[in-house]
Amino acid sequence: MGMIFFCCPIVSIFTDIFGCRKTAVVGAAIGFIGLMSSSFVSSIEPLYLTYGIIFASGCSFAYQPSLVILGHYFKKRLGLVNGIVTAGSSLFTILLPLLLRVLTENLDLFYTLRILCIFMFVLFLAGFTYRPLAPSVRAKESGVKGGNRSLFSKRKFNPPKKIFNFAIFKVTAYAVWAVGIPLALFGYFVPYVHLVKHVNERFKEETNKEVVLMCIGITSGVGRLLFGRIADYVPGVKKVYLQVLSFVFIGLMSMMIPLCNVFGALIAVCLIMGLFDGCFISIMAPIAFELVGAQDVSQAIGFLLGFMSIPMTVGPPIAGLLREKLGSYDVAFYLAGVPPLIGGAILCLIPWIHSKKQREINKTTAGEKMEKMLENQNSLLSSSPGILKKESDSVI
Repeated sequence: MGMIFFCCPIVSIFTDIFGCRKTAVVGAAIGFIGLMSSSFVSSIEPLYLTYGIIFASGCSFAYQPSLVILGHYFKKRLGLVNGIVTAGSSLFTILLPLLLRVLTENLDLFYTLRILCIFMFVLFLAGFTYRPLAPSVRAKESGVKGGNRSLFSKRKFNPPKKIFNFAIFKVTAYAVWAVGIPLALFGYFVPYVHLVKHVNERFKEETNKEVVLMCIGITSGVGRLLFGRIADYVPGVKKVYLQVLSFVFIGLMSMMIPLCNVFGALIAVCLIMGLFDGCFISIMAPIAFELVGAQDVSQAIGFLLGFMSIPMTVGPPIAGLLREKLGSYDVAFYLAGVPPLIGGAILCLIPWIHSKKQREINKTTAGEKMEKMLENQNSLLSSSPGILKKESDSVI
């Protein structure tokens, strides 16, 4: 997972240069090769390369264009569309563990990996449907007329002037967002990685312990659809407040996991956590579009996901180290709830920063318009004597 997000800044460059379709198709092909080659190794060391690097890199190249392409088709209902698209991962969080259990019990791991290659092949075919429409629409709006050849040429993405578009960090609101989100995610993956082990230690008599992750997956899918639709009604950058709300609940629910001495209470905590997990994920792309615009959104998402890779990779090992030192996961879950609360507090600044910047831009624009009007008036006044003389001569 860390590798998937770590590659995203590089993926954003390829997306800007080659477009969403080519990037996604090539990524799915690389992922297919990595997963298939993983099924032929006989020890864990080669899996670090085939599964941890090649397969993960391919998934990264296939994943990010799926978020960027939505902005080419949707504007008013971008939140809902993101919810629908990202709900697929929730569906497979529920179903895939059941499928994997059947496959690994009846077949071995390596045949299971070959069967999973079917999904990567489907992803490879799906990548060909990414037909970017935004450039042709812009050409149409600007009044470009002519044959199909000119429209076809307008559909192609122009190569970016700079490979890494660091100018997006000059947008203060985006810079704060790019700091707040990774900071909030230091404890994000801790429940996903360690929750089942915690349940095994705390609730030994329970048989279906994996149901806790299934509950997170179910309500995460519901949250992505629900909050994706709600985000469409929230104007502009104020969508960030939904992410603040999600981080507050994720942090609180993480802290409540050790307090649950009844398995039913833990199920309720997981249901709430999943709901707001879906909220956080579904509105990430709409917020990026609001902060930097459609032109720079690819690298904006890419940089953010790259920054996210560090806390998402570091958090679970630290929680595991605390478990080994202290003998339980209680302190790990308490500490995992702190970063989301801190990150959420930082994100509260973004709407204020964005509105302040907009006011400055409006003042500058108004001043420029006023100066232009005064210049036009002065030019008219200076030229009026000559105009009057010409008119009098024509009358004579």
